Amino acid sequence: MIGLGKMGANMTRRLLQGGHAVVGFDLDADTVRALQDEGAGGATTLKALVDQLEPPRVLWIMVPAGDPVDQTIDSLVPLVEAGDILIDGGNSNYKDSVRRGKELKAEGLHYVDVGTSGGVWGLEQGYSMMVGGSDEAVGVLRPALETLAPGPEKGWGHMGPVGSGHFVKMVHNGIEYGIMQAYAEGFDILQAKEAFGLDVHQVAETWRFGSVIRSWLLDLTSRALAEDQELPGVAPWVDDSGEGRWTVQEAIDLDVPAPVITDALLARLDSRVEASYTHKLLAAMRNQFGGHAIKDAGS
Repeated sequence: MIGLGKMGANMTRRLLQGGHAVVGFDLDADTVRALQDEGAGGATTLKALVDQLEPPRVLWIMVPAGDPVDQTIDSLVPLVEAGDILIDGGNSNYKDSVRRGKELKAEGLHYVDVGTSGGVWGLEQGYSMMVGGSDEAVGVLRPALETLAPGPEKGWGHMGPVGSGHFVKMVHNGIEYGIMQAYAEGFDILQAKEAFGLDVHQVAETWRFGSVIRSWLLDLTSRALAEDQELPGVAPWVDDSGEGRWTVQEAIDLDVPAPVITDALLARLDSRVEASYTHKLLAAMRNQFGGHAIKDAGS
């Protein structure tokens, strides 16, 4: 596992719990040491990582999208052998994945893109994984994917060729934008109806059971509201990490109308210039499911 951030470290732990042999790589020695104490192998250089693995090697990359992925791959190519498998489990643009797959195929290497959802809760509940790659490579990875998923036959799937995993994850995140926006706007309406003095946390708890809009995101919304429904420490600033923009652009390119996802993206951009409870709750939800940082209300 290359990149032992929060998700990479937790994926390593889940694999260890499933009886898999895992070597973790990170530039931070303390992070590597912590996982070694839990039974993983460890390395602070890519060469040391590769040297600990038997061919055909499986190298799972969990670093930020863009140049960090390309730089990691460029550093790995001289160290690995034909038949080895490189996986990008981050939120890369699917077009980059298609390009990387072609480049690595020319080197005799397999490339697999795994769109991964589950955030900070994946260790406990399993990860949803959307996999793109050849049948041969995905077949090799199946035992690990079955361990990482919520169950061997659920929560993960082979979507198609290289690029398809990140394409499906991109659309997944676009849908996520729309659902989050609808919840946040609805709770803003509830909170604004001062005449009824509504307890919006109580409303969330009521909707969580039996209602047609119950969901994991609603569970996390309720969790965010439980501490203080006024969200005093949360600034109404909602970041976006790219996937919503890519989804909207793809919809335009394909002549597919996607007004809900587009409006949700625009609302996030608007949050950076206009304060509202809607935006505060969106920021709180992102923190709940993904551990994304909250901009402090006083900054």
